[in-house]
Amino acid sequence: MVIKMFELDKLKEECGVFGVWGPKDSSRLGYLGLYALQHRGQEAAGMVSLDKPGGKLKLRKGLGLVADVFTEKKLDELGGMAVIGHVRYSTTGDANLSNAQPLMARIPTGDMSLCHNGNLTNAKSLRSELLKSGAIFQGTSDTEVFLHLMARSAKPDLKSALITALKQVQGAFSLLIVGSDGIIAVRDPLGFRPLWCGSIKADGKTHYVFASETCAFDLIEAKIEFEVEPGELVEISESGIKRERWSESSGSKQCVFELIYFSRPDSRVFGQSVYEARKRMGAMLAKEAPVEADVVVPVPDSGVAAAIGYSIESGLQFEMGIIRNHYVGRTFIQPYQTLRSFGVRVKLNPQESVLKGKRVILLDDSIVRGTTSQKVVQLVKSAGAKEVHLRISSPPTTGPCYYGVDTPSRQELIASKKSSDEIAKYIGADSLAYLSIEGMLSAVGGSKQTYCAACFDGDYPTPIEG
Repeated sequence: MVIKMFELDKLKEECGVFGVWGPKDSSRLGYLGLYALQHRGQEAAGMVSLDKPGGKLKLRKGLGLVADVFTEKKLDELGGMAVIGHVRYSTTGDANLSNAQPLMARIPTGDMSLCHNGNLTNAKSLRSELLKSGAIFQGTSDTEVFLHLMARSAKPDLKSALITALKQVQGAFSLLIVGSDGIIAVRDPLGFRPLWCGSIKADGKTHYVFASETCAFDLIEAKIEFEVEPGELVEISESGIKRERWSESSGSKQCVFELIYFSRPDSRVFGQSVYEARKRMGAMLAKEAPVEADVVVPVPDSGVAAAIGYSIESGLQFEMGIIRNHYVGRTFIQPYQTLRSFGVRVKLNPQESVLKGKRVILLDDSIVRGTTSQKVVQLVKSAGAKEVHLRISSPPTTGPCYYGVDTPSRQELIASKKSSDEIAKYIGADSLAYLSIEGMLSAVGGSKQTYCAACFDGDYPTPIEG
């Protein structure tokens, strides 16, 4: 019996973008950059290459993982001295090839291609207006709205057409655009999603690269130059690099969940180490919600850094009491239909030698529906744990995200309708405590003025259609 593999109950990653201008065979650097960003989206991957300044664009994309979409043959076909690329998890639009990015179009200013990390909150009304005026859409993603707005701008050059489009959209967008003369990187005025610029030495020259996270720079040995600022536009061409503001920002609203879960722990996001931020969240949680226990155990891999911070602050021993199998595909042949907790045990296996007879503090970064937490608590108790105290290194998730994260509806979020005590009873934990919003913001060195925490407090920083 082939079954769909058990999915950990997490908020789904949004998307990742990568771009490079200048080196020979940029498509191979693009492949490595997207490979490093694979955690941000596993549904589809794509790249567009430019063969030479003033030359032609070439597109290759497909459904699946980066390593499956791009073969040696496809990389040779792409070639190029410039590339933009994208890994996708659908937040707006179906998971099909027409929505896979980058999107490419021929507009009055010439051929161009665009990839997008984020989500437009006014895409529905813009799309409706465009359809009424005769626009023909190829897919259902919000990203395609950019192309139509640029095509209708009547501006003489790509950058001007882009800025005209940007001033009509609302929501979250970190964009990479390639035309015949260069690459443009753009971040929305509130800076919801991260975007970095780096440099790499190749062919005896310095070339520039862009990525959603700095872990992509590490793989290609690129140097971090700067984080693209909210409301900033960066242009790379044969003339060099130019930075300008396309919109004055009234303050940032960076997605705090990038630091809690989405970004890789070895990345820098919003000017700081993700790993260190998660450790500080765990340490703050130990101060806010101490409990008598014998051992601190993370839910791998999401709870590891926070559990280390909790362990150091509390003085309790850190142990890997649960081992995660990283080599599990999307489907699995179940040998016996009577095996209990089969799906979760394929991915997570408790260590009886660590857990038996112990009072366990179980650390994770979030609870969404509560289904995974329930199964993991049962696993730990089945291995002989005397008590299981669940500690969550973020506040209760009570609302959906509209800025580029695939979240369940409010009704499906367990914390929107149950108290901490009720959730603890539902999942079978002896106690449950979350990190406070104030503790979270203190741990990441910010405030409600610098971070978006709408999924926790319901304070959405832009209008939301519907």
